[in-house]
Amino acid sequence: MPHYFKLGDIPQKRHTQFRKPDGGLYQEELVSTEGFSNVYSTVYHCHPPTVVREYKEGFSVKPPVVEEEHCKPRCFMGNKISAEGDYLKSRKPMMVNNDCEITVSAPKESMTSYFYKNSSADELIFIHEGTGKMKSVFGELNFKYGDYIMIPRGTIYQLEFDTADNRLLIVESFGPYTYPKRYLNHYGQLLEHAPFCERDIITPSNLQTHDEHGDFLVYIKKNQIMYPTIYATHPFDAIGWDGYHYPYIFSIHNFEPITGRVHMPPPIHQTFDGKDFVICSFVPRMYDYHPKSIPAPYNHSNVDSDEVLYYVDGDFMSRNHVEKGMFTLHPIGIPHGPHPGAIERSIGQTETKELAVMIDTFRPLKLTKYAIDVEFTDYPYSWLH
Repeated sequence: MPHYFKLGDIPQKRHTQFRKPDGGLYQEELVSTEGFSNVYSTVYHCHPPTVVREYKEGFSVKPPVVEEEHCKPRCFMGNKISAEGDYLKSRKPMMVNNDCEITVSAPKESMTSYFYKNSSADELIFIHEGTGKMKSVFGELNFKYGDYIMIPRGTIYQLEFDTADNRLLIVESFGPYTYPKRYLNHYGQLLEHAPFCERDIITPSNLQTHDEHGDFLVYIKKNQIMYPTIYATHPFDAIGWDGYHYPYIFSIHNFEPITGRVHMPPPIHQTFDGKDFVICSFVPRMYDYHPKSIPAPYNHSNVDSDEVLYYVDGDFMSRNHVEKGMFTLHPIGIPHGPHPGAIERSIGQTETKELAVMIDTFRPLKLTKYAIDVEFTDYPYSWLH
C-alpha cells in the first residue's frame, strides 16, 4: 500500500461542514477497503457521487477460457496480439484463475468518450510501450516505459496516450495489492533492506476539479459483467482528498536488485503481493560473485505454483530464444530450468541486462483463446536440442 498523502483542499476535521464559495456543501465520500478495517481515503466532491442518470443493461466480458487443465511448458507470443483502437476492446486476457487475470493490451486511442471502473479487482498496468497520462478523481499520473501503474479497485479512470503505439501488460488482482510484508516495519514503512522505498513511489498531482453537469459514460466492470452507466456529473469533480487509498506509479527501473555470492532464489525479485500470487521484477544486475558460481538459474520443481514470465527487454541467459512481449508458462507439476547450453554459457558472465515481469500464482492458470491463438507450440520440446 502507498503512504499517507493529501492533495487539494480538505477540511481540518473529517465529517464536518466543508462549504463551497457559494455556501453549498462539498460532498464527502469515504472510499474504504475491507469494510472499514483497512486503508481508505476521504474525497470531497463538488456533487454527490451517487447521482446517476441511467443504469444500462450489462454485457459479459468473461475471458474465453478454452483450456482449464494442462501440464507442460507453454510459450505465447504476446507481441502478436493485434492493436485495436478502443482501450477496453484492446484488453485480451491470456491466463486466468480465481485470484488474478493476466492481460495484454495494445490500444491505439485515448479514452476520450468514456471512463472505466473495475469494481472487482485492483489493476496493475505495466507500460511496455508508450507514454501518456492516467487521470482519476485523485489527480493525474504521467506514465512511461517501465512504469507499474497501481489502480485500486473502485477507481474511475481514463488513460490518455501520447501516440498510437502502446503495449500494456495488465494484471488484475481479485484481492488487494500490497508490498511484501518482509519489506515493512510494524508502522508500514519500507525497511532499509527493501529493494525500493517511499521516494520511488510517484503519487498523483495536478488535481483538476471538473465541476460539470452532463451525460458521462462510465463502464463499470463487476464479476466479469460490464455495466454502462451514465453519471449526471463529471466523475473527476474532487476539490481535495487525503488518505492511503489512491493510484500511484512505481517504475521497474527503480527496483534495486538483491545479489549474492551464489545464485539467489526468485523471491529476491518480488515487488508486490496479490491474492495468492506475487509480482516480481527482473532487472539489470551484477551476477553471482563466488569464484565457482553458476549464474544460470538452477532447475526447479514447481510443486505449488504456476510461473509466468513476461519478457520486456534484453537477453535472457537461461533461454535460447526470447522476444519482447513473449510469455512463458511453467505450470505446477513439472520441473523447469535453463535451456541446453545455458548453464555452461553463463559461467564467467558478470552481469545481465534482462528486464522482465514474473507472475507466480499459487493456483493453476487457465488458458484463453487469445493465448492459444499466439502459442509457440514447439516450446515444450525446446529442451531436447
